[in-house]
Amino acid sequence: MTDEAGPWLVVGLGNPGREYAGNRHNVGFMVAELLAGRLGGKFGRHKRAVAEVAEGRLGFGGPKLVLMKPLTYMNLSGGPVVALAQFHKIPPGRVIAVHDELDIPYGQLRVKCGGGEGGHNGLRSMSKSLGTKDYVRVRFGIGRPPGRQDPADFVLSDFSAVERKELEFLVDRAADVVESVVTRGVEPTQNLYHGG
Repeated sequence: MTDEAGPWLVVGLGNPGREYAGNRHNVGFMVAELLAGRLGGKFGRHKRAVAEVAEGRLGFGGPKLVLMKPLTYMNLSGGPVVALAQFHKIPPGRVIAVHDELDIPYGQLRVKCGGGEGGHNGLRSMSKSLGTKDYVRVRFGIGRPPGRQDPADFVLSDFSAVERKELEFLVDRAADVVESVVTRGVEPTQNLYHGG
Protein backbone atom coordinates (compact mmCIF):
# COMPACT_ATOMS: atom_id res chain seq x y z
CA MET A 1 0.00 0.00 0.00
CA THR A 2 1.55 3.32 -1.04
CA ASP A 3 0.80 6.83 0.03
CA GLU A 4 0.69 8.54 -3.37
CA ALA A 5 -2.47 10.53 -2.63
CA GLY A 6 -1.09 11.99 0.61
CA PRO A 7 -2.19 11.76 4.23
CA TRP A 8 -5.63 11.49 5.81
CA LEU A 9 -6.86 13.83 8.52
CA VAL A 10 -8.86 12.08 11.25
CA VAL A 11 -10.76 14.56 13.43
CA GLY A 12 -11.90 13.27 16.79
CA LEU A 13 -14.64 15.68 17.85
CA GLY A 14 -15.04 16.56 21.52
CA ASN A 15 -14.55 19.25 24.15
CA PRO A 16 -11.19 19.90 25.84
CA GLY A 17 -10.83 19.62 29.61
CA ARG A 18 -10.95 16.85 32.18
CA GLU A 19 -14.58 17.58 33.11
CA TYR A 20 -15.71 16.56 29.59
CA ALA A 21 -13.45 13.52 29.16
CA GLY A 22 -16.12 10.84 29.81
CA ASN A 23 -19.00 12.65 28.05
CA ARG A 24 -20.93 11.06 25.20
CA HIS A 25 -20.00 14.14 23.15
CA ASN A 26 -16.32 13.21 23.55
CA VAL A 27 -16.39 9.79 21.95
CA GLY A 28 -14.49 11.24 18.97
CA PHE A 29 -11.59 12.08 21.30
CA MET A 30 -11.70 8.52 22.67
CA VAL A 31 -11.42 7.00 19.19
CA ALA A 32 -8.60 9.38 18.18
CA GLU A 33 -6.65 8.48 21.34
CA LEU A 34 -7.03 4.76 20.65
CA LEU A 35 -5.88 5.23 17.04
CA ALA A 36 -2.83 7.19 18.23
CA GLY A 37 -1.92 4.27 20.48
CA ARG A 38 -2.27 1.84 17.57
CA LEU A 39 -0.02 3.98 15.37
CA GLY A 40 2.56 4.51 18.10
CA GLY A 41 1.89 8.26 17.95
CA LYS A 42 1.69 10.67 20.85
CA PHE A 43 -0.59 13.71 21.04
CA GLY A 44 1.10 17.09 21.37
CA ARG A 45 0.16 20.74 20.79
CA HIS A 46 0.38 21.80 17.16
CA LYS A 47 2.20 25.02 16.25
CA ARG A 48 -0.32 26.15 13.60
CA ALA A 49 -3.66 24.75 14.77
CA VAL A 50 -5.44 25.03 18.12
CA ALA A 51 -5.36 21.27 18.51
CA GLU A 52 -3.52 18.28 19.87
CA VAL A 53 -2.09 16.25 17.01
CA ALA A 54 -0.55 12.81 16.60
CA GLU A 55 0.80 11.26 13.40
CA GLY A 56 1.67 7.78 12.23
CA ARG A 57 1.33 5.25 9.45
CA LEU A 58 -1.13 2.39 9.14
CA GLY A 59 1.16 -0.61 8.97
CA PHE A 60 4.62 -0.62 7.43
CA GLY A 61 4.73 1.94 4.62
CA GLY A 62 0.95 2.33 4.76
CA PRO A 63 -1.09 5.54 4.49
CA LYS A 64 -0.17 8.38 6.82
CA LEU A 65 -2.79 9.46 9.35
CA VAL A 66 -2.84 12.86 11.00
CA LEU A 67 -5.02 12.53 14.10
CA MET A 68 -6.39 15.62 15.79
CA LYS A 69 -8.38 16.66 18.82
CA PRO A 70 -9.47 20.32 18.42
CA LEU A 71 -8.81 22.32 21.60
CA THR A 72 -11.53 24.85 20.87
CA TYR A 73 -14.96 23.88 22.10
CA MET A 74 -17.14 21.71 19.88
CA ASN A 75 -18.96 24.55 18.10
CA LEU A 76 -15.61 26.09 16.99
CA SER A 77 -13.97 22.87 15.76
CA GLY A 78 -13.87 23.97 12.12
CA GLY A 79 -11.08 26.55 12.50
CA PRO A 80 -8.43 24.10 13.77
CA VAL A 81 -9.56 21.48 11.22
CA VAL A 82 -9.03 23.87 8.30
CA ALA A 83 -5.70 25.10 9.71
CA LEU A 84 -4.38 21.54 9.94
CA ALA A 85 -5.83 20.45 6.57
CA GLN A 86 -4.11 23.43 4.90
CA PHE A 87 -0.85 22.79 6.77
CA HIS A 88 -0.73 19.19 5.47
CA LYS A 89 -2.42 19.98 2.11
CA ILE A 90 -5.24 17.51 2.81
CA PRO A 91 -8.41 17.93 0.69
CA PRO A 92 -11.86 17.61 2.34
CA GLY A 93 -12.41 14.21 0.70
CA ARG A 94 -9.58 12.81 2.86
CA VAL A 95 -10.93 14.28 6.12
CA ILE A 96 -12.73 11.87 8.48
CA ALA A 97 -14.78 13.27 11.37
CA VAL A 98 -15.47 10.85 14.24
CA HIS A 99 -18.46 12.00 16.30
CA ASP A 100 -21.36 11.06 18.55
CA GLU A 101 -24.72 10.61 16.85
CA LEU A 102 -28.09 10.93 18.63
CA ASP A 103 -30.09 9.48 15.72
CA ILE A 104 -28.38 6.07 15.86
CA PRO A 105 -28.95 3.54 18.69
CA TYR A 106 -26.15 3.18 21.21
CA GLY A 107 -23.28 1.05 19.95
CA GLN A 108 -24.13 1.17 16.25
CA LEU A 109 -21.59 2.67 13.87
CA ARG A 110 -22.36 4.26 10.54
CA VAL A 111 -20.15 5.74 7.83
CA LYS A 112 -21.18 8.29 5.27
CA CYS A 113 -19.67 10.94 3.05
CA GLY A 114 -21.38 14.32 2.95
CA GLY A 115 -24.96 15.02 3.97
CA GLY A 116 -26.43 17.14 6.73
CA GLU A 117 -25.06 17.74 10.21
CA GLY A 118 -28.13 16.54 12.14
CA GLY A 119 -27.84 19.45 14.59
CA HIS A 120 -24.27 18.48 15.55
CA ASN A 121 -22.38 21.71 16.29
CA GLY A 122 -18.96 20.19 15.62
CA LEU A 123 -20.00 19.05 12.14
CA ARG A 124 -21.75 22.35 11.45
CA SER A 125 -18.54 24.23 12.29
CA MET A 126 -16.45 21.88 10.14
CA SER A 127 -18.77 22.20 7.13
CA LYS A 128 -18.78 25.99 7.40
CA SER A 129 -15.00 26.27 7.75
CA LEU A 130 -14.18 23.70 5.07
CA GLY A 131 -16.74 25.29 2.72
CA THR A 132 -18.16 21.85 1.92
CA LYS A 133 -20.06 18.96 3.52
CA ASP A 134 -18.18 16.43 1.39
CA TYR A 135 -15.99 14.85 4.02
CA VAL A 136 -16.32 11.42 5.63
CA ARG A 137 -18.20 10.97 8.92
CA VAL A 138 -17.81 7.99 11.24
CA ARG A 139 -20.98 8.23 13.32
CA PHE A 140 -20.92 6.61 16.76
CA GLY A 141 -24.47 5.96 17.91
CA ILE A 142 -25.30 7.21 21.41
CA GLY A 143 -29.10 6.93 21.08
CA ARG A 144 -31.75 9.42 22.16
CA PRO A 145 -31.95 10.80 25.71
CA PRO A 146 -34.30 8.98 28.07
CA GLY A 147 -37.64 10.54 28.96
CA ARG A 148 -37.72 14.29 28.52
CA GLN A 149 -34.01 14.94 29.05
CA ASP A 150 -32.69 17.77 26.90
CA PRO A 151 -30.41 16.38 24.14
CA ALA A 152 -27.85 19.11 24.96
CA ASP A 153 -27.64 17.85 28.56
CA PHE A 154 -27.59 14.23 27.41
CA VAL A 155 -24.55 14.61 25.12
CA LEU A 156 -22.67 16.48 27.87
CA SER A 157 -23.26 13.72 30.41
CA ASP A 158 -21.07 10.66 30.89
CA PHE A 159 -21.90 7.24 29.48
CA SER A 160 -24.02 5.20 31.88
CA ALA A 161 -22.55 2.29 33.87
CA VAL A 162 -24.32 -0.16 31.53
CA GLU A 163 -22.99 1.62 28.43
CA ARG A 164 -19.47 1.74 29.85
CA LYS A 165 -19.38 -2.07 29.96
CA GLU A 166 -19.35 -2.08 26.16
CA LEU A 167 -17.66 1.26 25.52
CA GLU A 168 -14.08 0.01 25.21
CA PHE A 169 -15.10 -2.59 22.64
CA LEU A 170 -17.16 -0.05 20.67
CA VAL A 171 -14.39 2.56 20.62
CA ASP A 172 -12.06 -0.18 19.35
CA ARG A 173 -14.56 -1.07 16.64
CA ALA A 174 -14.91 2.60 15.65
CA ALA A 175 -11.12 2.79 15.26
CA ASP A 176 -11.35 -0.29 12.99
CA VAL A 177 -13.97 1.55 10.92
CA VAL A 178 -11.68 4.58 10.49
CA GLU A 179 -8.82 2.32 9.37
CA SER A 180 -11.17 0.55 6.95
CA VAL A 181 -12.26 3.86 5.36
CA VAL A 182 -8.60 4.73 4.78
CA THR A 183 -7.55 1.33 3.39
CA ARG A 184 -10.74 0.13 1.66
CA GLY A 185 -12.90 3.19 1.02
CA VAL A 186 -16.32 4.33 2.25
CA GLU A 187 -18.57 1.89 0.36
CA PRO A 188 -16.71 -1.33 1.25
CA THR A 189 -16.61 -0.13 4.87
CA GLN A 190 -20.36 0.46 4.86
CA ASN A 191 -20.86 -3.08 3.53
CA LEU A 192 -18.62 -4.50 6.25
CA TYR A 193 -19.87 -2.58 9.29
CA HIS A 194 -23.47 -1.55 8.70
CA GLY A 195 -24.87 -4.93 9.68
CA GLY A 196 -25.01 -4.09 13.39
